[in-house]
Amino acid sequence: MCTTLGCPQDDNPLSYNNLNGEWLIWYEIAHRFERKVPMADREDIRHSIILELALARRRMADKPFNEAFMYRVASYVVADYWRKVSRKPTIFSIEYGLDMGDSTGLMNTIIDDNAIDVTAWLDAKTWLLGCPTRLIQIANKKVSGQPLTNYERLYLYRYRKHENQKMFAS
Repeated sequence: MCTTLGCPQDDNPLSYNNLNGEWLIWYEIAHRFERKVPMADREDIRHSIILELALARRRMADKPFNEAFMYRVASYVVADYWRKVSRKPTIFSIEYGLDMGDSTGLMNTIIDDNAIDVTAWLDAKTWLLGCPTRLIQIANKKVSGQPLTNYERLYLYRYRKHENQKMFAS
């Protein structure tokens, strides 16, 4: 009975070709709107639209249920689909690639050269390589229990203040 879409006849009892009445109209409306979503989700959106039209028809049993209202319901279902897609977090998995449906820009997966290497950062030897020589001398004096001069305390104070400003600026 799929007259407007020109569907071929088949013997499958679950085929859309066997629809008639309101169900056929709802299928045709859903068919027009299913192209507004990606190919992988078209069958799902088609069924969601038909289901939502059936529910709306049941809710509005005594009110007019015209074609304009049906189009509005279908457009709402498509808009709701895209709203859910936009709220879904995007994840890129190198093991599975982009064919899993979720994706993010490849630029976001590139390693940042300025990022801290946590294992190297925890290694004291690596930290000491970039540390000022004067600060190492002051640290050795503090470890051995020797008193610091006023200039050494001032140097240590300024170094700590500078590092705190860098840490909180980021």
